[in-house]
Amino acid sequence: MEDLEEFERDGDRYRFDERHLVVTPAKSYAAGVPAVLVSLRRGMEQMGATRTARTLLKLNQPDGFDCPGCAWPETPGHRKQAEFCENGAKAVAEEATTRRVGPEFFAAHPISELLRQTDYWLGQQGRLTHPMVRWPGSNHYEPIDWQGAFELIAGKLRTLPSPDQAVFYTSGRTSNEAAFLYQLLVRSYGTNNLPDCSNMCHESSGTALTQTIGIGKGSVSVTDLESADLILVVGQNPGTNHPRMLSVLEKSKANGARVIAVNPLPEAGLLRFKDPQRLHGVLGDGVVIADEFLQIRIGGDQALFQGLAKLLLEAEDRNPGTVLDRAFIDSSCAGFEEYRAHIRGLDLRKVVEATGLTSAQLEGTARALIDSKRTIICWAMGLTQHVHGVATIQDAVSLLLMRGMIGKRGAGVCPVRGHSNVQGDRTMGVWEKMPERFLAALDAEFGIESPRAHGLDAVDSIRAMRDGKVSVFVGMGGNFAAAMSDTEVTEAALRSCALTVQVSTKLSRSHLVHGRTALILPSLGRTDTDIQETGKQRVSVEDSMSMVHLSRGSLPPAGPQLRSEVAIVCGLAQVLLGAGHPVPWGEFMKDYDRIRDSISRVVPGFANFNSRVRQPDGFELPHPPRDERRFDTATGKANFVVNELRWVPVPPGRLILQTMRSHDQYNTTIYGLDDRYRGVKGGRRVLFIALEDIAALGFAAGDRVDLVSHWTEADGGSRERRAENFRLVPYSTPAGNVAAYYPETNPLIPLDHVADQSNTPVSKAIPIRLERRP
Repeated sequence: MEDLEEFERDGDRYRFDERHLVVTPAKSYAAGVPAVLVSLRRGMEQMGATRTARTLLKLNQPDGFDCPGCAWPETPGHRKQAEFCENGAKAVAEEATTRRVGPEFFAAHPISELLRQTDYWLGQQGRLTHPMVRWPGSNHYEPIDWQGAFELIAGKLRTLPSPDQAVFYTSGRTSNEAAFLYQLLVRSYGTNNLPDCSNMCHESSGTALTQTIGIGKGSVSVTDLESADLILVVGQNPGTNHPRMLSVLEKSKANGARVIAVNPLPEAGLLRFKDPQRLHGVLGDGVVIADEFLQIRIGGDQALFQGLAKLLLEAEDRNPGTVLDRAFIDSSCAGFEEYRAHIRGLDLRKVVEATGLTSAQLEGTARALIDSKRTIICWAMGLTQHVHGVATIQDAVSLLLMRGMIGKRGAGVCPVRGHSNVQGDRTMGVWEKMPERFLAALDAEFGIESPRAHGLDAVDSIRAMRDGKVSVFVGMGGNFAAAMSDTEVTEAALRSCALTVQVSTKLSRSHLVHGRTALILPSLGRTDTDIQETGKQRVSVEDSMSMVHLSRGSLPPAGPQLRSEVAIVCGLAQVLLGAGHPVPWGEFMKDYDRIRDSISRVVPGFANFNSRVRQPDGFELPHPPRDERRFDTATGKANFVVNELRWVPVPPGRLILQTMRSHDQYNTTIYGLDDRYRGVKGGRRVLFIALEDIAALGFAAGDRVDLVSHWTEADGGSRERRAENFRLVPYSTPAGNVAAYYPETNPLIPLDHVADQSNTPVSKAIPIRLERRP
């Protein structure tokens, strides 16, 4: 990346100079008046005053549209007039922008030129308006009509020796209806190659929860959080990634809950929250969220959970019958005796070493667990993106099972999902390993024969492209090239494809890292009005807590050429599968109620879908562990799992890096170049590092360095990977642990550095060294 970047847009000139990046002290609170001002400013810049007001007042409302950002749920029966956060407002501004990227833009900008721009610059250009094609050998995209695009895709897919030589990716913003039809199209074509963004984030959660409680979803609701005694927020930064969670935590605190934050970095949102919709959030000091902050070492969370379990067992020994919920364990759990024997052998000195916490902090947290009658553990990527991520979450579940904290009000597991419908996409069948009961129901509904062999996930898709086993990539939303680890290998793999197809709303790097032939298909977004033959259509989404509700955009689309994701899937299916195919693609495209009728007969929990989803708050999907303490596992019970204790020690002369988002970012979408809460303005290439590490390594604050990771390859050789030109920013972080933003740090992570069992890229524990720049 060049130090100096300039670009022009609509007559305005923007100048970003990484050499003059400004660093100020980190904030000690989140939201407040600054959040309101930033939200309004971003809306005005992208949409103008009238459009901003019209759009934001419809956001997350019963008659409006679901936020295109995170999957945090609304409080049932209670929605504020302004039911959005700062980052939700930024996401809407990005999608509802009046800026446009049409054929004239691509004619003026060759792909080679666009490749030199940053992800931020690309995203700022505006909404895509026309189907575009890049032919082999060309340096430009040019217009193509929809029929031609569908025939191009279908023609290439038909010539493949096997359907398994194509992969079909999905991002978490795809609606339930579009996701259901997408997987139906892919399985009708003949493959289960359905990687999705879950493979890169919460796959470890789904794997661990399915094995322990029988369902890969969280067991709590917003009302559970509000009635909990104790909430552990572990490896999660709600102030940036799920800001509306802070208002729920504020209410939990008002109801008497104790909140313990566990994270390597102190995050502003967990220190203090100023609700801009409450007087004390505007004029007062706000509310302290975390009663205690456990500044844990990167990768030490499993040790924390096992250490707490040992302290609970010791407390039970001292006062039998007062700590463990033996009635629940004996009636509803399996594997406890083996687990107990394993935990008894744990050396608490190792726990102190692995976590970096004191014995007093461990004992205080154990006492909080013992005193609580209703405990919830919340987590996000800080737990999932480790080699031992699945084991860590299993140990968190075991800690709750010891106290009977599953299947009771105010208690349970709370994996906080990212993208707004990432959980719904998986429910709809977007998974490479859907169970037989789903495939059988799909076949019975439509008279097709779904393939049974498991398909490829995200990491295995790149491996297959790299090895010449996959030659077609279709992406339904998202920015796959930027989201994946091992940037060099990922981009080479995509470029090796004969055809890449991107269904998108905005320009991204994935359009520029393309196959020999490439298509861009512009789609409607959440904010756009979707009119089909039978009239205005609504789609549905599932939030992070299994609530399903409707979403309906109200803005005129960015151009007449845009099609809904449902219409794109149906149009391609009609060309690819032919008129005689048993699925009524044409009827589905006309009327989305028809899609929901089929979903109601295929997907468990969706009976009477069309009527139930029209209720003001939608409806809640069944969750056997929560609803009836029923556990659909191999043992028929909730499972304690014995795991070897693992953590990430710091090698001599090196550091352990975690990747993360800035406050001006959502996944790979970069809203701006500031991170207000961490005190960074005007740039992204920063490394947050402890002062003692700066001194020990012979550097000074503000020095420019390259980040270098060193790995042993599968063939036994070794290789270095580099991310260049980062500024050292002193920050409160455990010694030996550093943090930086992604996707800038993705080049440091080998494709094969993945979590056990879940195959999730491990981007929270990367050994690096620093090289001074000349």
